[in-house]
Amino acid sequence: MHSDLIPPNELGTNLGRDDWAIIDARFYLPEPDKAEAKYLDAHIPGAVYAHLDRDLSAPLTGTNGRHPMASVEQMVDRFSKWGIDDDVQVVVYDDVGGQFAARLWWMLRYLGHDAVAVLDGGLPAFHGELRSGREERTPRDFTPRVQDAMRIDLDALAQHRHEHLLVDARAGERFRGEKEPLDPVAGHIPGAQSLPCSSNLNAEGSFVPADKLRARFDAVVGSRDTSEVVSYCGSGVTACHNLLAMEVAGIRGARLYPGSWSEWCADEKRPIETG
Repeated sequence: MHSDLIPPNELGTNLGRDDWAIIDARFYLPEPDKAEAKYLDAHIPGAVYAHLDRDLSAPLTGTNGRHPMASVEQMVDRFSKWGIDDDVQVVVYDDVGGQFAARLWWMLRYLGHDAVAVLDGGLPAFHGELRSGREERTPRDFTPRVQDAMRIDLDALAQHRHEHLLVDARAGERFRGEKEPLDPVAGHIPGAQSLPCSSNLNAEGSFVPADKLRARFDAVVGSRDTSEVVSYCGSGVTACHNLLAMEVAGIRGARLYPGSWSEWCADEKRPIETG
């Protein structure tokens, strides 16, 4: 079972297996339909496409963030449609080092499906032949086993914020409030630490070795109980990349705040920090 990262050659030797589901999770925030068009043009053989807005997020209300987490019912429907059950190994990829694929990785783990891995290096690292057109898998019955301890939602975080170590996965300039291209308010949740997810990757877009990831997170997490660590970002997407990196490093048990900064800053009464 592959449960965090999978190398491209390992995926290549298992192409065509019905008990392996490959999911293309590419996405471009400024152009929501661009990645799906690229998928239709060329993708790893057998891959189905997962659209961040349509498949991996709940409807927007204006106060629940830019990519609110899909409901359990929505997840079960999608995973069943994509032919995933307890006997299926899932491999998810994108073209930016897993920064979008990690969202689906986390969702499957949240529903108790541990046999899911992100393709290390993503599509650029896969050197096999690609295929065009839309693909589908024979549906299966996905059985959810919700892992409530993996997340913390807005009300609980607002009430118990000082009891947690918040780790922000956004770029440093967004954390500091110097630049905010996506949300109406700049800054970060007070007390948070900045750990940009981009530093989990090397220049080629693959994850850096586990020992380096361990040292990176240990420098911030220290001896704290990992259940007190909460990962967030702009909208609950790249925060999952930090959680994946921690898993690779052997640091398990941290939580996701799905609404992240875009939900937090939607209410002007909530405190913010800059710098």
